[in-house]
Amino acid sequence: MGDLFQAHRPADRPAAWHIVTGEYPPDLGGVADYTAAVTSALADTGAEVHVWASGDEPDTVALPGEVAVHRVAGRFGPVGLARMDRELDHFPDPRTILIQYVPHAFGWKAMNLPFVAWVLIRRIRRRDDVRVMFHEVAFPWVRRPLRHNLLAVVNRAMAAMLVRACSRAYVTIPSWVPLLRRLRARRLPIAWTPVPSSVPEEASSVAVAARRAELTGGDPTIRVAGHFGTYGPSITRALGPVVRELLGRRPDVRVLLLGVGGDRWRGELADGRADWHARVIAPGTLAAPAIAEYLRACDLVVQPYPDGASGRRTSLMAALANGVPVVTTIGVLSEPVWPDGAVAAAPADDPARLARLALELLDFPARLAELGLAGRRLYEDRFAIRRTTATLLDST
Repeated sequence: MGDLFQAHRPADRPAAWHIVTGEYPPDLGGVADYTAAVTSALADTGAEVHVWASGDEPDTVALPGEVAVHRVAGRFGPVGLARMDRELDHFPDPRTILIQYVPHAFGWKAMNLPFVAWVLIRRIRRRDDVRVMFHEVAFPWVRRPLRHNLLAVVNRAMAAMLVRACSRAYVTIPSWVPLLRRLRARRLPIAWTPVPSSVPEEASSVAVAARRAELTGGDPTIRVAGHFGTYGPSITRALGPVVRELLGRRPDVRVLLLGVGGDRWRGELADGRADWHARVIAPGTLAAPAIAEYLRACDLVVQPYPDGASGRRTSLMAALANGVPVVTTIGVLSEPVWPDGAVAAAPADDPARLARLALELLDFPARLAELGLAGRRLYEDRFAIRRTTATLLDST
């Protein structure tokens, strides 16, 4: 992965960061959580940090950690972009603008060409130091429906304009690099900056014990298998067979569904079976500290992804950061770090094998403990927020 680390220490680090994002708390979403973590970490280094987000609020909101939030961009249409443009010009140059880029986050059905044109104009006319964090690059080509390929074309045109505008780029997974290289980014410095956990990386033992007792009824023979996510069809197609195997073969297993949508999917999963419904727990929307507590109360978590485990999956990062044994999938977007023993993994297209892995591991607590420790080490080595901050400060 040498192509991902064209890094040199710059002579001068930015005195101020201007972070442009389509999502920021209290907005929900992975990009919102990630941006909040990055802004806080940058502010902790002593940097001045400004967030530019959607909205029409006239006043800047000052947040703890010296982060100023400017909700002036409207919906990133012409009026909002013009307003944000004027407000940015009030700050001294050179301005360092870091864009948290996901096509759909900036509206216009993921085809906001005026936004990327605005970015390019800032680079050319204002000489701003524009940097882009590509959480995603473009919608993939599909055979049907053919109209979706219009979105793929426009997305690639947008990414190409951003590549032309930026002085350096960051990617959440290495698989984005070849696509960016094809979009005229042959000499552009690109660094891999995976997404860190969006939930706390620690929890009190008392709180975790209370969550465990809640899930097991205080029975030490009960095992808890969890999942953290949003329960979209692409995930539940692989998760469903695993959970059904666990419930069907192991009466001692309780299943915990963490995240928005868990309660809805619980009903689909049980499908009228009262015994299964009683053994599946879905707490609903929770604060981040509570999610960490519940994760740590699990014996393992099952986290299948259709494109494989990767550094852009915040749900996976949350489990690793909290030392929870992970059973997951390897697919086309998985980085080379995953087969090294930090997770138990099956091919993304083999839910039966994934289920066997989960069932086998429940009988080997020593192996589960090893997996939890290995996953935590991998997180610290590759994915922790301090790694992201170091890359942002040091890469050119």
